[in-house]
Amino acid sequence: MEERVKDEPVLFSVYIVLRLLVVLVMIFQLANGHYKNVFLCILTLIVFMMPSLIERRLKIDIPNTLEVIVLIFVFSAEILGEISAYYQRYTHWDTALHIVTGFLAAAVGFSLVDVLNRNSKNVNLSPFYLSFVAFCFSMTIAVLWEFLEFSLDMFFGMDTQKDTVIHTINTIALDKSMTNTVVSIRDIDSVVVNGRELGLGGYLDIGLIDTMKDMAVSFAGAVVFSVFGYFYVKGGSRGRFAKRFIPTKIREEE
Repeated sequence: MEERVKDEPVLFSVYIVLRLLVVLVMIFQLANGHYKNVFLCILTLIVFMMPSLIERRLKIDIPNTLEVIVLIFVFSAEILGEISAYYQRYTHWDTALHIVTGFLAAAVGFSLVDVLNRNSKNVNLSPFYLSFVAFCFSMTIAVLWEFLEFSLDMFFGMDTQKDTVIHTINTIALDKSMTNTVVSIRDIDSVVVNGRELGLGGYLDIGLIDTMKDMAVSFAGAVVFSVFGYFYVKGGSRGRFAKRFIPTKIREEE
């Protein structure tokens, strides 16, 4: 522990500060009877331990920059996003987190193939192929995450796919001629459900726009890292930046 404090003071400080904040939030939520939030705090503390556990068990060196970002990301998503309702208070909070997710997932996907590429005499993959695999891995994670959100909303009555108020809809569901003609309704400023005005100021899209926006920003994050990953393999100056986010295999002599 003492050696880690000396070698990784920033990481250790971030880890301790975030853990203390989570514990304080958990005590406050427990005192107010918000047991769901207490569970989220406990889950957050467990996730905080995962990077160190992975390093020890799988003999993988996770760069400090990546580990710090992961810790801050988890805190931002669970404690600030869910418990402090930052998803509702700040319009682009969810968008920013999905951009980071796309970037980090691409880094993990890249490292999985890069470790094989560097430690096998029979494998020699091109920089483009490595970057493409990283991009595909990141997008797969993004799709699986949206599947999870959809399942939570459908089967557990949650609202992880946040709704969006829109003022125009285009649909063939209102086409009475049954000729597959799109019917457009514009300038929607009110919606009545079961005889009650919702007061939204528009029509409520139930998650589609949020899902596609999340996929788009994850795509952007994946593309950005894939480009950096390409130059990392090529050995350019931009490769040094990507190195801060790519886990590597710890050799036995180390």
